[in-house]
Amino acid sequence: MPCQSTVELTNLEIPVEIGTYAPGDTVPVAHLLDLTLTVDPALVLIDADGMDHVFDYDPLITEILRLARDGPYATQERLMTRIVQACAGHPQIAAAEVFLRKTPVAAGTGALGVRLSVDRADLDALR
Repeated sequence: MPCQSTVELTNLEIPVEIGTYAPGDTVPVAHLLDLTLTVDPALVLIDADGMDHVFDYDPLITEILRLARDGPYATQERLMTRIVQACAGHPQIAAAEVFLRKTPVAAGTGALGVRLSVDRADLDALR
């Protein structure tokens, strides 16, 4: 198996308002993001310590938080699309998996989410 590398972000609570709710509906108190980014292993197996040798994910996280604050959104899918577009802005990212979920779903329990995986061809089409 060839060497592979990912950068993984899990359980990031993002400041976003998604959906419309009628009186009595369960309104989510949190929206959580998991993001797995495939990057070149040369950005992980490095000869020297320094940010210029790795993929700097901080600007992407800043952009995702900015996109979340751009709401309100009617759907999780629209925010996810914008997150994938933000990923496409970073040529170091070869593929991405985005999992966005809200909690609670009913009676104070559960989580409901949407997962999207895009490969290099998908990202290149957005670039």
